[in-house]
Amino acid sequence: MSSPASRPVPPAAASQLNLRGAVDLSALKQRAASGSPSGPPAAQSSTPGSAGGAERPAGGRPLRVAATEANFQELVELSTQVPVVFALWAGYSPGSEAMLDVLEQIINAYDGRLVLGTADIEAFPQLAQAFQVQAVPTAVAVVKGQPVPLFQGGADEQQVRSLLDELLKVAAANGVSGRIGGSEEPAAEPEPAPLPPLHQEAFDAIEAGDYAAAAAAYRKALAEMPSDQEAKAGLAQVELMGRLQALSVPEGESLRKLAADEPDNLEAQLAVADLDLAGGHIEDALNRLVSFIGRNFGPERETARVRLLELFEVVGPSDERVAKARQGLARVLF
Repeated sequence: MSSPASRPVPPAAASQLNLRGAVDLSALKQRAASGSPSGPPAAQSSTPGSAGGAERPAGGRPLRVAATEANFQELVELSTQVPVVFALWAGYSPGSEAMLDVLEQIINAYDGRLVLGTADIEAFPQLAQAFQVQAVPTAVAVVKGQPVPLFQGGADEQQVRSLLDELLKVAAANGVSGRIGGSEEPAAEPEPAPLPPLHQEAFDAIEAGDYAAAAAAYRKALAEMPSDQEAKAGLAQVELMGRLQALSVPEGESLRKLAADEPDNLEAQLAVADLDLAGGHIEDALNRLVSFIGRNFGPERETARVRLLELFEVVGPSDERVAKARQGLARVLF
């Protein structure tokens, strides 16, 4: 695989670290814009039961900020300079305080390359709704105004560091590599290697929101070089984006109900697997299709198998959840 700087979004991170998720922050932005004060967001602690100021780097800008409706827009705008990690917590959640402490310690160690925004979902429920939070604590990053699901329900220190390392690679590949509060200018990032022409054509189409054109460009690249793994992964990702783009929120909700009521409805299971993957519920998405394949035979089984292999490419072949799903697929097939 090429270096992170040589391609727009690394396919191995495309599921959990995807700049084009299904979450729409526009409503929250509009609400915040009318009452947002000028200047950097106010620094304050949001750890349950604690008080005091936020941790500040050498330059005086806070690395930890309590996210509210008033400063949410500013934090989203800040995500064009550095990734902003939103930690959503609640007073009733026993794991929230530990998660906030772990995130703050780790983010401080990145020396201003990340900012932590902590949000009490009882005080700011709109943010939890926008991020489709199903459990607390939850962490979701924002890069260039786009949400990047990290984890729900907590994660250990090693998992958090791994996710944040991958987040910084995705951010750098998308032109976000600043530093907040450092006393010295960060070292210049190396110039990314130019993309092959058809890959560049696909990336330009993605930027324009034309996923069909991006898919066509990747197919041309594969026709020229069938072993092009970057094109194969890119094609799987933009096809997923295109399917998600065609779904409205009410349609997604009705498909979830249909999938629950009719577990052998192929189209419903495929669509909900897409929605789960985009929402960061990777194991749910993969296991849904493995289970369908185990219950069905004939053309529908093959269609589901092919889609599952495409989702493996989106998540990344080296991901441990893909490895587990491959084992499950082998069991139901053989």
